Amino acid sequence: MEIITQNIQTVPLNYYIILSSVLFVIGVMGVMLRRNAIVIFMSIELMLNAVNLLLAAFSAFRGDPAGQIFVFFIMAVAAAEVAVGLAIIVMIYRNTRSIDINILNRLKG
Repeated sequence: MEIITQNIQTVPLNYYIILSSVLFVIGVMGVMLRRNAIVIFMSIELMLNAVNLLLAAFSAFRGDPAGQIFVFFIMAVAAAEVAVGLAIIVMIYRNTRSIDINILNRLKG
């Protein structure tokens, strides 16, 4: 009986690092350049997902499930952050009729 082995091509780790870096930079640029609270919120989520992708890639590369466990906890925290953040954005919109970050300076004084 002969054992047949298949040569499965996998995506190199460098591709995951590059993709994750690009996603993280797009998220940072969204936070720095945009003034809309919802876009800033989505950019923060994009940065969290870039980190999750990198953790999962390194976890699979090393064969250690610890990175995937961290991804699960980060996703749980991100879900809670979305719920609280959207509630805050809704309350800001009710008070100011805008979600522009520059208008929030009015609320300081």
